[in-house]
Amino acid sequence: MATEVTMPQMGESIAEGTITKWLKKPGDPVERDEPLFEISTDKVDAEIPSPASGTLTEIVVNEGETVEVKTVVAKIAEGDEASGGGGSETPAPEAESAAEDKPAESAPEPAAEAPAPEPSKSESSKPASAPAASGNGGTATREERVQTKSSPLVRKIASEHGVDITQIEGSGVHGRVTKDDIMAHIEGGGTQTQTAPAPQKQQQEQAQQTSAPAPTAASGPTATAGERDRVEPMTRMRQVIAERMVHSVQTSPHVHTYYEIDMKRVADIRKKTKDAFLQRTGGAKLTYTVFMMKAVIDNLAKHPAINASISGTDIIYHDYVNLGMAVALDGGLMVPVINDAQDLSMVGLAKQITDKATRARDKKLGPDELQGSTFTITNPGSFGSLMGDPVINQPNVAILGMGKIEDRVVAIDGAIAIRPRMYVTLGYDHRLIDGATAEKFLSGIKETLENFDETAL
Repeated sequence: MATEVTMPQMGESIAEGTITKWLKKPGDPVERDEPLFEISTDKVDAEIPSPASGTLTEIVVNEGETVEVKTVVAKIAEGDEASGGGGSETPAPEAESAAEDKPAESAPEPAAEAPAPEPSKSESSKPASAPAASGNGGTATREERVQTKSSPLVRKIASEHGVDITQIEGSGVHGRVTKDDIMAHIEGGGTQTQTAPAPQKQQQEQAQQTSAPAPTAASGPTATAGERDRVEPMTRMRQVIAERMVHSVQTSPHVHTYYEIDMKRVADIRKKTKDAFLQRTGGAKLTYTVFMMKAVIDNLAKHPAINASISGTDIIYHDYVNLGMAVALDGGLMVPVINDAQDLSMVGLAKQITDKATRARDKKLGPDELQGSTFTITNPGSFGSLMGDPVINQPNVAILGMGKIEDRVVAIDGAIAIRPRMYVTLGYDHRLIDGATAEKFLSGIKETLENFDETAL
């Protein structure tokens, strides 16, 4: 018996996934729940386990290809079929050639953490690939043609920008409208009232004339590869980061403010208690980030505007703290979220930091663990940076950056002393947060850390 392996749905809003790496090759034995391939979506990178034990007989979707959820990506032969008794499903050369020639659909648009408009009820109730003709043999309806020519992700983008998909000439298989097609249409000034797609040259001219830069790149000259250059396509993660950063800068007027904090009190407490703390947590360390998280949580309660989000002309004040923590990975960055951080002790925070960071690096996080943050902390100081200007993690309205802690010569009460000091940066959205609010919040964090209450441990 053959088992079909499909592209999993890694979250309600995720319509597509890109296969980044096959961990097995045709002919290899696989065990149920053994990692089979790696995928990348606009929410998460993850290892996908095998749904059955047997022999991997066919890889249908190659590395680098993007397909919709539920699409068959491989086949596994079980039982007699796997051992040869029922005939192996080893792919014929023609099948392999067809798989190689199959054009990859464009990668999905990374969604910011702000809730995206949901497709209409009539769209969401239909399958991803509706028939081209109506069930009674008549001409296909407009909605059926739209379904046939686009993926759920493309339809969502069209809905957000008021674009009529039927007016776009698709470059995908059978004229399918891809994400690149619709983004080019939008960047070229296309709207729902446009009766025909603009020629490519006209679209480029319109894009240059518009005041807003393209979602994936800033306006201006583009680089051209020379003979001595090496050209590699962006990884899915890199595309997500690029598009989210551009989106954030376009959305929020960023302002940054900086404070220097004396960390001697925290350093002394940490040195005295870190071994006992390690035993209490079962292996989670008492890092400076744990102290910072505690200070941030305490001060967010005093300054609700910094733990808020903007939705149109409305301000959403969150009565909980979902704390995003930036984790550096090979070739990219993820921001796992610690939900309801205000309810956790420092022991609980330390355990969450260790767990989230470890599973992020092992590609074990689910999409729900990477969304819903209300405030974010990033720690470039762990790499030696003194300070920086972090970009806001949308839909947050602020982000805090931690610099390197190092001994500095300072004047204290008229005397020269050497103290461990750290610069912190608050990047904030000036649409909502005024300078006075930002300064009060950072000064509160400074006060909390420089006079840290040891009983909080």
